[in-house]
Amino acid sequence: MGIKKVQPNTPGRRHATFDDFSDITRTSPEKRLVTNKKRTGGRNSQGKTTIRHRGGGAKRNIRLIDFKRDKFDIPAKVVSIEYDPNRGARIALLNYPDGEKRYIIAPVNLKVNDEVISSKKPVEIKIGNATVVENIPAGVAIFNLELEPGKGAILARGAGNIAYNMGVEGKYAQIKLPSGEIRRIRKECLCTIGQSSNPDKKNISLGSAGRRRHLGRRPTVRGTAMNPNDHPHGGGEGKQPIGLKYPKTKWGKNAYGVKTRRKKASDKLIVKRRTKKRRK
Repeated sequence: MGIKKVQPNTPGRRHATFDDFSDITRTSPEKRLVTNKKRTGGRNSQGKTTIRHRGGGAKRNIRLIDFKRDKFDIPAKVVSIEYDPNRGARIALLNYPDGEKRYIIAPVNLKVNDEVISSKKPVEIKIGNATVVENIPAGVAIFNLELEPGKGAILARGAGNIAYNMGVEGKYAQIKLPSGEIRRIRKECLCTIGQSSNPDKKNISLGSAGRRRHLGRRPTVRGTAMNPNDHPHGGGEGKQPIGLKYPKTKWGKNAYGVKTRRKKASDKLIVKRRTKKRRK
């Protein structure tokens, strides 16, 4: 993938950058692996807004991704590398000898006609191959990890994500996640060798509000720009400080530095908390 700039014909395009899609080999998805996406606008079953600033956006379909990689010991051939509007990483279409086709999250440098395999036995350390964590040597880049054996990958799936196996001890393996967190997971969990594709995704600048609306993100208004009855930060003549000891949310709760994770049984599996800040 590469990032391209365009001529600044408008103020919105002056600082905007775009994906050149040079790694895409096919533009239309496999019809049997596509389903409709329900659009909620951030509302729950009662019609109440539970996630703010969502709505609108371009229509999109869901690609059915094989996160379990449970077709073991059967080599598959990469047919195409495709764009998925629901995620930053690319997806790869695999063709198995029995004619079945499945999508997987593509690693960096995976090419068409490459052959990949998923197995619980030791496999060749080759990008795209999937195996259990205990078969991965220390220091080898992995992504697309399971948190519980057989339930499908949920860790390190985003564009450019990369994790490392730091060693296996007893029933658990210590994994360094993209956030910097070091966590113990069962050594029977599956993972994919390599780095998740499209690492330059984080460098793309939208440049205009319109592009953000196409993604389904509605405007976010600052608390200081509101009235006092709408937000604790509101009111005042001109630009005023918030006038509070701590920044507050719209509902009066402390906004920054508040731990939101409740005590869980899995806390004992976290060796080191994450160090990287989440992007807003």
